[in-house]
Amino acid sequence: MAHGMTRRQFAVAASAMSLAGFGFGARAQGADQKTLRLIMRNDLRVLDPMWTTAYATRNHAYMVFDTLFALDSKFQPHPQMVGDYSISPDKLVYSFTLRDELKFHDGQPVRGADCVASLKRWMARDSLGQTLATVIDEMTGADDKNFTIRLKEPFPLLLAGLAKVSSLPPFIMPERLARTDAFQQVTETVGSGPFKFVSEEFQPGHKAVYVKNTDYVPRDEPPSWASGGKVVKVDRVEWLYLPEYSTAAADLATASWTGGKRLRSTSFRCSPPTPTSRSKRPTRSAARRCCVSTICTRPSTM
Repeated sequence: MAHGMTRRQFAVAASAMSLAGFGFGARAQGADQKTLRLIMRNDLRVLDPMWTTAYATRNHAYMVFDTLFALDSKFQPHPQMVGDYSISPDKLVYSFTLRDELKFHDGQPVRGADCVASLKRWMARDSLGQTLATVIDEMTGADDKNFTIRLKEPFPLLLAGLAKVSSLPPFIMPERLARTDAFQQVTETVGSGPFKFVSEEFQPGHKAVYVKNTDYVPRDEPPSWASGGKVVKVDRVEWLYLPEYSTAAADLATASWTGGKRLRSTSFRCSPPTPTSRSKRPTRSAARRCCVSTICTRPSTM
């Protein structure tokens, strides 16, 4: 996340639902279906977000999964899946209650037990999670919306850890999947996020397809980087990977995809500038301002 390109890639993937609201895409799957097609910089091969630190996998996970907390554009953690929480005066007990109407893509409600199992798997792989695990006395969660983290000693970075956006974010998945050994990949891609992954259409190294999760209930707050309401305004998203930069640039310039609209390649930096381009890599300060609601806002004309 240290370079502008990386932050832009994150914003594109994590906020397709915001990005799509400006009318990009094509009605290729039916008269009333809106499809957004993106040429991605890297191909997607690993689907388990706890298995690798690859940005392509992390971006994919932001489409499908959700997190308990999320960072805003000022790097402050805010509740995301969590509806309410409290911290004991001695800062040793954190009590959480999930938002209403949270469902996994298989139709099952999100429970406290799912959160606890997911956090345990994350702690086995992530460096911050491993540090947090050393001060945890107990984590409890049942079949309702509540779960609790009890610490042996105060850990000021707990909420920031639950809200981290990269390498590795603590995505929440069903308990039955989260119980998979942390050093083996899960065999299904089932989250509670704004998009569902279409496994039948997945072509590793070429294409990944997502469809709108009609059961997803976004937060009421406006989006701010990874936090806030994720309002989906398209029915289908297709990630296309073209390994030849010249082919990718040509497709972006000519909109050669079926029914696709032309987008400015510099708006989301999915391909490098052409030799004649004067565009410059964004500065770090510009990258920090690149939040989910501002990336890719200007489509060019057909």
